[in-house]
Amino acid sequence: MNPVRPHATHVAIRDGRVLATGTIEEISGWGDYQLDDSFADKVIMPGFVEGHCHLMAGGIWRYTYVGYQDRVDPDGRQWPGVKSLEEVLARLQEAEADLGPDDPLVAWGFDPIFLMDRRLDKNDLDSVSQNRPIAIIHSNFHLMTVNSASLSLANYVADMDIDGVAIGPDGTPNGELQEMAAMFPIMRRLGIDLRELGRTTRSLVDFGKVCNRVGVTTAADLINDLPDEDVAQMRVITDGSDYPIRLMSLLNGISQPAEETRERALELKAKSTEKLRLGAVKIITDGSIQGFTARLRWPHHYNGAPNGIWNIAPEQLNVLVSVLHEAGVQMHIHTNGDEAIEVALEALEQAKIKKNRPDLLHVLQHCQMADRAQFRKMKRLGVAANLFSNHIYYFGDKHYELTIGPDRALRMDACQSAIDYGVPFAIHSDAPVTPMAPLFTAWCAVNRLTESGKCLGEYERIGVSEALQAITLGAATTLHMDHEVGSIETGKWADFAILDDDPETIGAGKLKDVGIWGTVLAGEKHKIP
Repeated sequence: MNPVRPHATHVAIRDGRVLATGTIEEISGWGDYQLDDSFADKVIMPGFVEGHCHLMAGGIWRYTYVGYQDRVDPDGRQWPGVKSLEEVLARLQEAEADLGPDDPLVAWGFDPIFLMDRRLDKNDLDSVSQNRPIAIIHSNFHLMTVNSASLSLANYVADMDIDGVAIGPDGTPNGELQEMAAMFPIMRRLGIDLRELGRTTRSLVDFGKVCNRVGVTTAADLINDLPDEDVAQMRVITDGSDYPIRLMSLLNGISQPAEETRERALELKAKSTEKLRLGAVKIITDGSIQGFTARLRWPHHYNGAPNGIWNIAPEQLNVLVSVLHEAGVQMHIHTNGDEAIEVALEALEQAKIKKNRPDLLHVLQHCQMADRAQFRKMKRLGVAANLFSNHIYYFGDKHYELTIGPDRALRMDACQSAIDYGVPFAIHSDAPVTPMAPLFTAWCAVNRLTESGKCLGEYERIGVSEALQAITLGAATTLHMDHEVGSIETGKWADFAILDDDPETIGAGKLKDVGIWGTVLAGEKHKIP
């Protein structure tokens, strides 16, 4: 990823950093050395940078997986996907049989968009248990479905006109809850804390395993409440030489007033270490496209569903963005729908008019439905995009057929448009929403194939080299870390992904199949168990 030396045969490491790259003759000019030829038959790349994921990608496996696609847990166990409502209920019944009498049943990964005969509701879950509270977290983490016992705990027993509480034909809540305002009362009563899934020692260790398995050496945890006790624990764990990644964790930007968020972000930045980076803020605007909670401009959803839900009102967003930008706090703004993208860009434009901060690269996260005019505006404003390329494979068919229709689906996660207009960009997994696997994400951006094999927007396909940059130096740029990681060049950390095959020569169609030996972090080897 260093254009002046794109390939080399050797790399010299000193004090955990890259001393030099080149031939053995060139490097030997630095003095005496010990030659380690462990990777003589491997390919060394910069360690992959996952610019949008969540610490709960490790801890979420304490719950029962009921997703449509096959998944692999942190210890390498394969979990087959469930392909029908009947299979979902059967897996829940198996899990229910192993629980104690007072334990709730919590599952995750479900997505009704793949099981289109009908949507799961409280009556289905009541067939598993009428007394035990049950909650099924959807794969997008913006919705959940619960049974009658759970609804009763939050007193969701009648139509109280609460935004996000879906109503059934009988006029009472049907068990589907949309976005956090509706979900939180249930989650609190069942002890479901998605942030908690990344707070325990085991969860943090498992998250490191998830990253190591796929060649990731730097990962951004995109939202966290970050109380002092958690930060202290994260510093201890990440500082260990056996911990295989550098972790960036972003502060939740919509849980407190703007001024308090600003002060906390600045306080956290001062607590950063070489392996734990703090001080940036995550802001969630809209919801999920496939969950029909994203905010879309006209003509809205292809199937006629109502427009989505604001997690922060546009007026409040304007204030928050202005306060954080003026203070020098980097923002990563969740924007799935094109209306949310437009609102976020308008807020950033107003903030930049008030105070010019060329030192800050703010990032639109997901940014899935951006059109070319919006990319032009991103370039004009100096804003980056982190595009959710995995959606093309995992949800592309449904976006084409159901959520936004063919025209807009063809432009989703438009990497080539970002290149056309010179917008800095990365691509990501949003793990555990989709599996973390940067080479798979790169394959998605290069081939743009859906699960059924449809090419979803041939123009927006990019080359292998461009996709590899997006999962290394491009992602590092969005994290303000491109001076430290993302390429193998003098002065940067000796963080590498060790591959069995050369992704530049294996062919675009096989990019996702490149084998991974493990990683190197600051010169220390971390082989996949």
